[in-house]
Amino acid sequence: MKVSKFGGSSVASAAKFKQVAQIIQADKERKMIVVSAPGKRYADDTKMTDLLIALAGKIQLGEDYVEEFGKVIDRYREIVTELEMSEEIITEIIDNIDSLISLHKNDPFRLLDCLKASGEDNNARLMAAYLQHLGEEASYVNPKEAGIFVSDEPGRARILELSYEELPKLKEREGILVIPGFFGYSEQGNIVTFSRGGSDITGSIVAAGVKADLYENFTDVDAIYSVDPRLVEKPCEMKEVTYREMRELSYAGFSVFHDEALEPVFKSGIPVCVKNTNNPKAKGTFIVSKRKVGDQPVVGIAGDKGFCNIHVDKYLLNREIGFGRRLLQILEDEGISYEHTPSGIDNISVVMREHQLTPEVEERVLDRIQTELEVDNISIERNLALVMVVGEGMNSSVGIAAKATEAFAKAGVNLEMINQGSSEVSMMFGVKADALEKAVQALYNTYFNKMYSISYSSVK
Repeated sequence: MKVSKFGGSSVASAAKFKQVAQIIQADKERKMIVVSAPGKRYADDTKMTDLLIALAGKIQLGEDYVEEFGKVIDRYREIVTELEMSEEIITEIIDNIDSLISLHKNDPFRLLDCLKASGEDNNARLMAAYLQHLGEEASYVNPKEAGIFVSDEPGRARILELSYEELPKLKEREGILVIPGFFGYSEQGNIVTFSRGGSDITGSIVAAGVKADLYENFTDVDAIYSVDPRLVEKPCEMKEVTYREMRELSYAGFSVFHDEALEPVFKSGIPVCVKNTNNPKAKGTFIVSKRKVGDQPVVGIAGDKGFCNIHVDKYLLNREIGFGRRLLQILEDEGISYEHTPSGIDNISVVMREHQLTPEVEERVLDRIQTELEVDNISIERNLALVMVVGEGMNSSVGIAAKATEAFAKAGVNLEMINQGSSEVSMMFGVKADALEKAVQALYNTYFNKMYSISYSSVK
């Protein structure tokens, strides 16, 4: 049995609905389908989720929202009309959105969460109705009915263990089950969404809950590439990558797979295959527990902007018990999460997402560090980018880090910091944000472009 998730670009129009239906019908093992809200039909289009956010905004301000409501319904109506389906499903969708507005119009946070969730919810209703229209035995399954129970944290829900007691019951049902992604229900009965892009999380949860043989994640690329194809022309495709490698790459900027979505399937050991809706015959990329490394220790390179670094110096810091704990406690008190903590014998750096350090927070943090920890020097470096070199094979290969630093030197990229975890699945390099593209290209050429490596070696 397979759980198949279709992203927003895969269900953006009537033509895409037809493609998805053909994919489902082509394999009888595809019994459980998870869908996103309609994505962009073309470059300048607006995603359904953004239309719903605009609708919620108008209601929250107490303004007329007829136009925004109409845009939402028109997207669904266009799909229904082109698929030559009954208008009854549109009436059902209108009634659903109306009921959400009536129920939550005086609670802006719940209203926003419920309306965002309705994009996936109503698209699942529509997909199930279309499969029935084609003669398939299919049914829409609400997340509450499916047993997807989450923490009551709008916009950042976490799955509850109770869900894994309920989800196996889905296997007892007949036909194709269509489940909306992106949200679940709290134990109090509230609709609660995952973070943006969380339909991947739903697919992974369902796959783990029913102990699927495979979780298929359909998107708009043939495979996951070793580097962002916007930065490198015709990059290598990754045929196989481990959960740990994918987690590192997702964290560092790979947008193909939501970085929280791997946890359920990772714990259950269920393989994932990322496939192309537009080219379903392509093998795609498999995400697995273990893979054969071969002669290519590095599997991918990723980079992301928007970081800053707090650097602290104190003589004999290494002898001061509890210094690191107290430093991180100050950040915790301010609600700041950190990414990396490179350190030396008399210094330590804390790398974090830059948006967390507003001017007011920065002033409080620096004052507390100076006063409570009595440091010699403290500084903040902004506009940083992190570049990750990822590969399970790096721990048994000599010279991986040396190649990276040589590549940066040749490309004229200045290194701000280096950090390598004890697992050696990844190496992190900090560079200035404006040097990110050059840094990623230099690393890709070093590890993947053999002609470049040969010519570089001959020059040396």
